[in-house]
Amino acid sequence: MSKDKNPRRVADNEARAKLRMLRTSPQKLNLVAQMIRGKKVDKALTDLTFSKKRIAADVKKCLQSAIANAENNHNLDVDELIIAEAYVGKNLTMKRGRPRARGRFGKIVKPFSELTILVRQVEEQA
Repeated sequence: MSKDKNPRRVADNEARAKLRMLRTSPQKLNLVAQMIRGKKVDKALTDLTFSKKRIAADVKKCLQSAIANAENNHNLDVDELIIAEAYVGKNLTMKRGRPRARGRFGKIVKPFSELTILVRQVEEQA
């Protein structure tokens, strides 16, 4: 007697990958996520490869993970995948400081964020 299998959290034609503890602010990460939303995965990979943003390499790694999940775990066709959703969330914030003039203390916050990418298989219209 075993427990019932958990139902899938995404539809049958979707796959997801999540990346946590990215060392950048959510605002900066969202600029890169905006760049790839709604595009086909091969075009998005090309855009991320040649992007000048530092965090684009981590976003590319997350996208490749979502593509691999779609191909290996859900048997979806890689050529028909689009990025249905790419959203950013806040994570923890490290608080640091720096001594300033006249006995004051300058607060430095170092935010972390997380990224979720959802890819969906869409049949091309002929």
